[in-house]
Amino acid sequence: MDRVDAARRRFLLGAALGTAVGVLVGVVGTVLVVDRSPDAGTPAVGAPAPLREVSATDPDLGPGVVVLSPSMSVAEIHALVDGITARQTDDEMGTGRYAVLLEPGTYGTDTEPLQLTVGYYTEVAGLGASPGDVVVNGKIEVFNRCLADDGTSNCLALVNFWRTLANLTIDADGAGQDGCRQAASTWAVSQAVSMRRVDVLGGDGRPPLSLTDTCSAGPQYGSGGFVADSRAGDVVNGSQQQWFTRNSVIGSWSNAVWNQVFAGVEGAPDDSAYPDPAYTTLERTPLSREKPYLFVDGDGAYQVRVPAAQRDSSGISWEDGPTPGRTVPLTDFFVARPTDPVATINDALEQGRHLLLTPGVYDVGESIAVERPDTVVLGIGHPTLTAVDGATPLTVADVPGVVVAGVTVDAGEVRSPVLVRVGSGAEDAERADDPANPTTLSDVYLRVGGPHPGSADVALEVNGDHVLVDHAWVWRADHGAEGFDDGERWVTNIGRQGVVVHGDHVTATGLFVEHFQEHNTFWDGEDGTTVFYQSELAYDPPDQAAWMKGDVEGWAGYAVGEDVRRHVLHGGGVYAANLEDPSIRTANGFEVPQTPGVRLHHVATVSLGAGTIEHVVNGVGEAADPSRTGRPVYVESYPGTDGDP
Repeated sequence: MDRVDAARRRFLLGAALGTAVGVLVGVVGTVLVVDRSPDAGTPAVGAPAPLREVSATDPDLGPGVVVLSPSMSVAEIHALVDGITARQTDDEMGTGRYAVLLEPGTYGTDTEPLQLTVGYYTEVAGLGASPGDVVVNGKIEVFNRCLADDGTSNCLALVNFWRTLANLTIDADGAGQDGCRQAASTWAVSQAVSMRRVDVLGGDGRPPLSLTDTCSAGPQYGSGGFVADSRAGDVVNGSQQQWFTRNSVIGSWSNAVWNQVFAGVEGAPDDSAYPDPAYTTLERTPLSREKPYLFVDGDGAYQVRVPAAQRDSSGISWEDGPTPGRTVPLTDFFVARPTDPVATINDALEQGRHLLLTPGVYDVGESIAVERPDTVVLGIGHPTLTAVDGATPLTVADVPGVVVAGVTVDAGEVRSPVLVRVGSGAEDAERADDPANPTTLSDVYLRVGGPHPGSADVALEVNGDHVLVDHAWVWRADHGAEGFDDGERWVTNIGRQGVVVHGDHVTATGLFVEHFQEHNTFWDGEDGTTVFYQSELAYDPPDQAAWMKGDVEGWAGYAVGEDVRRHVLHGGGVYAANLEDPSIRTANGFEVPQTPGVRLHHVATVSLGAGTIEHVVNGVGEAADPSRTGRPVYVESYPGTDGDP
């Protein structure tokens, strides 16, 4: 499929926002450098292999990992990293996976700044105990992807997915860049991109952090994104249609567009004038847990810090010292590679090891089963678990405190019942949940289709109680590899529901769910909480008859079960883009039981120029249709302040 068409189908009309890498394996000084395309074959099958031991100070982190030292020159770093960027800039549906890790120290100078660009499936992260332990004099950026054949026009950030920046300080003063690029530190991204534990130094003439790349030949749109546990000065939102910022510190924020949500953010804008501007601000985050991170201690040993859960929190976790939590030596992990059999991985988990997934694509023909409480499953460099023969790639038992972070899970061509299951869902299951120690998913991305045809009844199923989902993008692909977008996607790329929540006391902070063939999200557990929700309905129903829920026109993007009595959502948007048949109608963007304990705050619907959402929620709110393309219909509160719709 033509890349321009892919972007067009991703986000229809400009008006809607309106407003080479070879093999490099060696050692540089004492720094491990492993940089190669991790396109490993199918893992072996059969009995588990013996478990590898892990060196505390010199672990083999597998293919696709580059560890940098501050003793390296800027030229040496660019010689290693620029090849990854060149490979990954346009490799949206490829198999390359990379992690660039920076040992503690300072990189670049005022006169020779370090300028790095982050491409697809790439993580750039500091290895310090604190973000201040790794300082980059320069910038680490993402620019618009230019989709026209000349590579210099039709530039936008709508498909800038799957990349990570974490655990370091950026001191950017514009040096080393010319013209427009000096004006900002640019992070032009969309879904499945996280910035965590990053200190972007502001003030004193430093450029602001810009979430929009205004220096390329437009349309420059973005559809992101997520920041947590970070600090910045002035933030220029620009054309980002929605954004979620959690537990951070900012100097200022400009431009709301459709839906900007802040939870526990010092310096967040006031939301009293909603929907003009469309800000939603919670002074504190009801439940949070920061993502685990890899660091090197003072003795040179690799450790993993596992932050503790917090309630009613605000601000950054590292301002007054180490992030509260526990430290687990990397020697307590099984460091997995894509060629490891699932039996070996499960054997390691059964023996009490935690799991570090190194970069690459893992073909998973049976479930990776996490059955012990407090187990950590941490991915670096966007490792991807792909279902084989209809498997459920990842399951978590009915135990507390499990943390799964930094993992992408793909459907395979044979239909899977579920891609990720948290809690068994068995009626006789003995649940050992702990409100103070919730099982947590952080930066977990699920895909049905895209790099290849995919099929799954449900992407993410949460059956357990006291579970936290902190930033997830759950995507039935609207575009993908060659031949994917051929008008037959409705019957070849099967994804029935994106997120299904049966458990009680489940919290989602930063939930993006798109394009499934029924409800994108269905929630029938009690005491659920969602802070920030973004949802595009399916692009590709062939006609209205294919997009019916019984006698009801279409499937709401967010539905709460009719028997639920307590549920709350803060800051949500549901968008329609019915490209195959623009006459298709959806009755409601949100469907919830009408009861005082179920409340929606600041929700909206938008037509992207094809298709109509007749009401925002339960018949309330006027139609979002092509006559008001890109202009949201807002409902400030449902039910209303007097308890009536």
